[in-house]
Amino acid sequence: MRIGEVTERTSLSLRTLRHWEDAGLVAPSARTEGNFRLYTEKDVERLLLIRRMKPLGYTLDEMRELLDVVDALAVTPDSSSLRARLDDIREGARVRREKLTEQLAMADEFVGLLGRLSLGTPLP
Repeated sequence: MRIGEVTERTSLSLRTLRHWEDAGLVAPSARTEGNFRLYTEKDVERLLLIRRMKPLGYTLDEMRELLDVVDALAVTPDSSSLRARLDDIREGARVRREKLTEQLAMADEFVGLLGRLSLGTPLP
């Protein structure tokens, strides 16, 4: 599929896709004779994996590290060291998610306070 279809399916901008390509996170599987990027379902899955890391605050280097582990596991699925590294990454993601949940609770509290203020209720 061409890049436009990929942007629609992933809700990512052309700029983001090109940035991630420049950063070495993803590459189109092929190009047309006119040099248009062509992506496969596997490429789209990789993009969605990367997209899911963004809200958790992963840096490009951290994303690359995870993708390297995923790629290596595809070649050597029984590697105990790779599985251990993936477990470490998963635990880090869990901690990041917990922090994000706490931040969301604070944001909800803030929105509630603003709602009370708009009704004329003084802050506690």
